[in-house]
Amino acid sequence: MGSVTTNKHANGLEYVDVNTPLCKARIFMQGAQIDFFEPVGQKPLLWVSSADDYSPGNGIRGGIPVCWPWFGMNENPDFPQHGFARTRIWALESVKMRNQIVDLKFTLNISEEDRLFWPHDTDVELLFTLSDRLSVSLVNTNRSDYDVSLTQALHTYFPINDIHQLHASGFEGAKYIEFGQGPFTQENDKVEFTRETDRVYTELGNVQELHTPDGVIEVSRENSKSAVLWNPWIDKSARLSRFNSDDYLTMVCLEAANVLEDKVVLAPNESHTLTTHIRWKA
Repeated sequence: MGSVTTNKHANGLEYVDVNTPLCKARIFMQGAQIDFFEPVGQKPLLWVSSADDYSPGNGIRGGIPVCWPWFGMNENPDFPQHGFARTRIWALESVKMRNQIVDLKFTLNISEEDRLFWPHDTDVELLFTLSDRLSVSLVNTNRSDYDVSLTQALHTYFPINDIHQLHASGFEGAKYIEFGQGPFTQENDKVEFTRETDRVYTELGNVQELHTPDGVIEVSRENSKSAVLWNPWIDKSARLSRFNSDDYLTMVCLEAANVLEDKVVLAPNESHTLTTHIRWKA
């Protein structure tokens, strides 16, 4: 049937271990961040830098950090980049097992300190469904008596073996902004990597694929018309914390998002669910 247990990393971070006939996974309470997911009989679907030391207070450089309640830099430059959710301790609210599939729900209690960044009355949950594929859902509910807007992303790091042999597909016709320039129109379906890539796509279809030497990873999204495609390449890799200078060769990020004109605007008592589904297609 499988097991779900809680453990503690050598550096003190608590995590949940999932072991079933369909998959193995690990999710940290800090950030509700999954850093490992491996379908049985297949290769892992998530990447983490070997330079990361899993120290409390730092988001893990890999897996799926949760960027919430804003993506990128805030209008206030003193606020943390990509929000505060990825460095806070979430609560594991429920665990359910059904036909070897595991469902987990995490919730984030917004502290008085965090209300300096986010003074709104909102509920936020992160839902995981673990089987031979991975589904992650970020759920927002507005409990305020006024509209609330936010941007967000599920910042997924994928293992791709060799960046020179990777191409991504499913982008034709979409718009993107890169390095503050654009919007540009993606003229063809294929994206290859020969330099730093940091594209914020909008008007994007629901399914993209990463064609790697180890197979094809399918990445699909729900309630999202935007996504981020990122590889830091050589120069930026040297500047990143908890990141080896050659890590860019073996990873790429393809992030389900609600950014730019795809931002979330919630009326009072309205909810929104951003979901990403990840699997080995071939």
